[in-house]
Amino acid sequence: MRQRNRTGLAAAVLAVCMGAWEVRGQRMHVAVRAWASNIVVPQSRTLSVDASRRVTVTGVKVGVVILEQAATTTMDISLHNPTARQIEAEMLVPVPAGAVVRSFTFQGAAKEPTAEVLPKDQALSTYKSIVARMKDPALLEFAGYNLIRSSVFPVAARGDQKVRLTYENLLSADGDRVDYILPRSESVDYQVPWEISVKIKSKRAISTVYSPSHQLVAKRLDAGVMAVQVAKGSTGEPGPFQLSYLQQAGALSASLFAYPDAELDGGYFLLLVGLPPRSNARADTAARREITFVIDRSGSMEGEKLEQAKAAALQVIQGLRDGEAFNVIDYSDSISSFAAAPVIRDAKNIEAARHYIRALAAGGGTNLHDALMEALRQKPAKGMLPIVLFLTDGLPTIGVRSEVAIRTAAAKANVHTRRVFTFGVGYDVNVPLLDHLSKHSRATSTVVLPKEDVEAKVSQVYRRLWGPVLAGPALTAVDAAGRELPRRIADPMPGALGDIFEGDRLVVLGKYRGDDPLRFQLQGTDNDRTRTFTFEFPLAGATTRNSFVPRLWASRKIEMLIDEIRQAGAEPAEPSLVRGAPAADPKMKELTDEIVRLSIKFGILTEYTAFLAREGTDLARRDAILRETNANLGARAQGDRRGQAAVNQQMNADFQRRQTYANRRNEYVDQNLRRVQITQVQQVNDRAFFRRGSRWVDADAINSDTPNRVDRTVRVGSPEFLTLVDELVRQNRQGTLSMSGEILLRMGGRNVLVTAN
Repeated sequence: MRQRNRTGLAAAVLAVCMGAWEVRGQRMHVAVRAWASNIVVPQSRTLSVDASRRVTVTGVKVGVVILEQAATTTMDISLHNPTARQIEAEMLVPVPAGAVVRSFTFQGAAKEPTAEVLPKDQALSTYKSIVARMKDPALLEFAGYNLIRSSVFPVAARGDQKVRLTYENLLSADGDRVDYILPRSESVDYQVPWEISVKIKSKRAISTVYSPSHQLVAKRLDAGVMAVQVAKGSTGEPGPFQLSYLQQAGALSASLFAYPDAELDGGYFLLLVGLPPRSNARADTAARREITFVIDRSGSMEGEKLEQAKAAALQVIQGLRDGEAFNVIDYSDSISSFAAAPVIRDAKNIEAARHYIRALAAGGGTNLHDALMEALRQKPAKGMLPIVLFLTDGLPTIGVRSEVAIRTAAAKANVHTRRVFTFGVGYDVNVPLLDHLSKHSRATSTVVLPKEDVEAKVSQVYRRLWGPVLAGPALTAVDAAGRELPRRIADPMPGALGDIFEGDRLVVLGKYRGDDPLRFQLQGTDNDRTRTFTFEFPLAGATTRNSFVPRLWASRKIEMLIDEIRQAGAEPAEPSLVRGAPAADPKMKELTDEIVRLSIKFGILTEYTAFLAREGTDLARRDAILRETNANLGARAQGDRRGQAAVNQQMNADFQRRQTYANRRNEYVDQNLRRVQITQVQQVNDRAFFRRGSRWVDADAINSDTPNRVDRTVRVGSPEFLTLVDELVRQNRQGTLSMSGEILLRMGGRNVLVTAN
């Protein structure tokens, strides 16, 4: 907000009394009573007549109770007055349609607190009146919501004030899915931390909870009771808090979020599949596992690392159910094993394995290739899901050492389709190799940092592998007769689904074509029995409000493209072949071009493309941008195979590959393992904007034939601006006007400059 636009103009609007008045020929309705000197919008900012006398929001705690689709939301808002004089304030709180105020209270003596709900049309008029006088369109991002306006309350000089607001509303449902939303600003400048907790109570069992906006920590208290919190690292994430939960409907529950896109002749989809909660009652019928634990006992593992690895192996074996199978393979220069083939878990075999594992000692080099071949060659027990937990802390130093040769040998040897979960301990491992081995066997790769506990990291992965529900699942689009429609969906992320275990959640993103109902068939095996599930979803509910769907898809797609470039930089089997820069290969150039296109279109930046946000980078000069991206990918993604610089790339890849919630600040881990945020890119509604000086530039304008041309200028507060607001509200894109400074917006094939001057 620009200082010169507040003083004087702010006084005019904040002193307005009731009713109807004109702004440059347009009749507008405002609130009945006069405004206080400070208007607090806890989800966005404080508006004040005098910028030197403004209260600030220091924190917000939100508690939500959802009982059979009825939500009660309590907001505890902490305010601070930094001045030497008492300040009068009131609150404006955007809320979903149908919200009813249950209570409004604040500390201290004053007249009886009150709060009223303004319907969305009156709320929009209120926002327009503020914008017209203050030339500050920030609050317009809440257009379309109802608005709670409180009575005036005092904030003592240099004091704090606690305000509590409770409201109730009925949540919308889509089939078995129930949705909750808490409006908040999408601005990356918004820094107020929000502690949010939700308790869900349902008569039907809850299969899963999901948030596209924030990372969650969920705890199941009963089949139909869940306690959910926003994770500590996500409390400062901007944007509305969105939460959905699926109620159990048969063996699997599913729901669809769809975003329409005319350019695709369809749109983007997010398929959410929830599995039944874990139940010991199913243990007798659940598919069984066969676990082979592979332990690196080379000299570098001596001491605490080996002891933790041994403890992890013992914990895994002990955690198996009776009737499941296990084996232990250990390696350094040579390869040894507990048994020639996996054995059934029973008291005798557990005791023998305990003696074997405790006797392991460190020494020698790392024969990774032969250890991997030994684990893969074992014939699995019938009816079991074969899993390998492969641990190493070093590069291959004995036997076959070529990255490409090891990858090729593993692909040929894995005839039993074992899932290879890899654990790279420390920095001295070939990170892309371990990632490739796990990814191409439907498993995951885990990095164990030098000071982290090996046992804890292994246990964290192993705890997920409980009660396989579907092994080798495949997702296809089908017609009403069950026939596959290969062109109905495209670019699903992930391309190959991992095994699904009890208590898991499946999130698949992709593109769809057409407007007919979308039918999915999910097929896999359970106890050697093929199981098929079919879900059908109408696309009438596709909306641009689901802007998180294409953005999440694009983030996963960018990671997949980067991974192809990274894996192409593997050390070849033949020493005469050398690794080249991505630009030297036409295929790599094509991948890089797509990475850049998606990065700009969706405002999703990585460590390789962070320079796009740098002041002075001309986003219209695509050749220069491609050259810099190529250089970064060649030096980093392909060049760094080991060490801290390789580990940080793996951490970023892991996040993007599994990303299910927003990353509005484009946060990533740099080469020093420090978290970096990019605030020169703004993701608003379904658009992306790049800051250039005092101007935010729409990515759609950047990607047009005339990226720097201004076809039309609209001044904030003018009748033309108010017409623009109404058009963007119809498109669910009103938030694109809420950023401070000038905005170059692409609309109807023209570049529209929105300015306060």
